[in-house]
Amino acid sequence: MNFEEILSKIDSAIEGEAHLDELANKKQDPFKILISTILSARTRDSNTRVATERLFAKYNTPQLIAEAEIVTLEELIKVSGFYKVKAARIKEVSKRLLEEYNGEVPPDFEELINLPGVGAKTANCVLVYAYKIPAIPVDVHVHRISHRLGLVQTKSPDKTEEALKNKIPKNLWIKINRLFVRFGQQICLPKNPKCEICPLNTICPKNFTMENKMKKKKK
Repeated sequence: MNFEEILSKIDSAIEGEAHLDELANKKQDPFKILISTILSARTRDSNTRVATERLFAKYNTPQLIAEAEIVTLEELIKVSGFYKVKAARIKEVSKRLLEEYNGEVPPDFEELINLPGVGAKTANCVLVYAYKIPAIPVDVHVHRISHRLGLVQTKSPDKTEEALKNKIPKNLWIKINRLFVRFGQQICLPKNPKCEICPLNTICPKNFTMENKMKKKKK
């Protein structure tokens, strides 16, 4: 399978930019990208965008967020959902960055995942979007599309990341999340994917095994 050709076809079929793309293109602010990625958990891009803009309009440094009242943070990011948990996390992350990294976001995976509430996906997003370091952030879109295309047969995002890294050339890693997220939002939808307009329709095995298993478990 020619991965470069696949990514090129996806790129030509999608429109616009995901929220992290926008942040990276405007200004590669690692702190803003880190906080925005934490806010993006279990919500839509549009909600993350609003929450990030509201938060950073008032508090745009680790110092300011660390010193802010928790109820104020909650109100600013409320639109992102699960705002009480997220407010506590961004406040604690900001404190840790001040205490251990002089307010800077470390460009290192192991150090990132040791921050409160920062998992593999968030750490990899910081590496890719803030520092342009090759990594594969695996969210629901990347996990789903990788299975549908028959690239992996895994049970978790962490295993999908590992499998993709073993299969896809490292020089292409940095493109995966950006392209798969928009592809998953516009064409390869969770429900009723638009196969009729998909640029990969003729080569995609349309493997829904993982999704069907998840549906059975829910029943």
